[in-house]
Amino acid sequence: MEYPWGHQRRFNAYSNYFIKTFGQRVQKVSINAGFTCPNRDGLVSSGGCTFCNNQSFNPSYCDPKKSVTQQIEEGIEFHRVRYRRATKYLAYFQAFSNTYAPLEKLKEIYQPALDHKDVVGIVVGTRPDCIDDEKLDFFAQIAKEKYLIIEYGVESCNDASLKAINRGHNYQTSVDAIQKTHDRGIKTGAHFIFGLPGESKEEMMAMAPIISKLPIDNIKFHQLQIITDTKMGEEYLANPEKFTFFEPEEYVDFFIDFAEQLNPNFVIERFVNEVPARFNLQENWKMRNDQLLNLFEKRLEERDTWQGRLYKEE
Repeated sequence: MEYPWGHQRRFNAYSNYFIKTFGQRVQKVSINAGFTCPNRDGLVSSGGCTFCNNQSFNPSYCDPKKSVTQQIEEGIEFHRVRYRRATKYLAYFQAFSNTYAPLEKLKEIYQPALDHKDVVGIVVGTRPDCIDDEKLDFFAQIAKEKYLIIEYGVESCNDASLKAINRGHNYQTSVDAIQKTHDRGIKTGAHFIFGLPGESKEEMMAMAPIISKLPIDNIKFHQLQIITDTKMGEEYLANPEKFTFFEPEEYVDFFIDFAEQLNPNFVIERFVNEVPARFNLQENWKMRNDQLLNLFEKRLEERDTWQGRLYKEE
């Protein structure tokens, strides 16, 4: 069976999307350009999101003391060892909020990546409260020349959860930013976390039709992870009984139930995540991403289901 996304995998997979878009494998090269966030520097709040420790996902070559060009060059060398088939790259501005600066500063930061001969596009990770019309107009011009996607950290549709994790914005802020980005013809992504403290499985499952209404192209999910040197990590160590976690196989079945209701047009970049063991405070999560992906695809086949099977377009 061929599914709406044009290949035989049972979900709209990121790797297949890039082969279709670029005709080959394309690898992301992460960059730390020295940004911060408005819920860290006091503009909105301080301390940042309770779950966040950027060091847990920053590759070793990422260092804001290095130029953007140097980080790209070192990132390419790093990935050439692991992913030899990749010859083209996306510059992934990942750490913190990568639109949280005046427009002229953004132009200085992004231009070296756009000029690099091996970079076919850029990925901009940011918060929905760190974007405005002037910046979106700037990115819309880039999007006419190169591949560009803006990824928004949404995390949850539940405002109580967003407040509890010190997110500093509500869900409607994300909806508005995503709509304005989409309206300018810019590819748009969103990121969500399953298992935030206080959210039931029913509440999480209820997000599927809500999220499916968003005008986004790509989407990322992952299970809650308790990371060292975070406020949530401190809360967990002090009161572990207040936290409930998915078991890995349980999470796979939960996500299949969720994906059945999800808009089939969304490219799923990720449904699970792992951090280096030294950052992980959870004892129950030991399976690697590749193991979970294999189990996910096996269970889709066993259940004879696929992304969007129960999706209802409104």
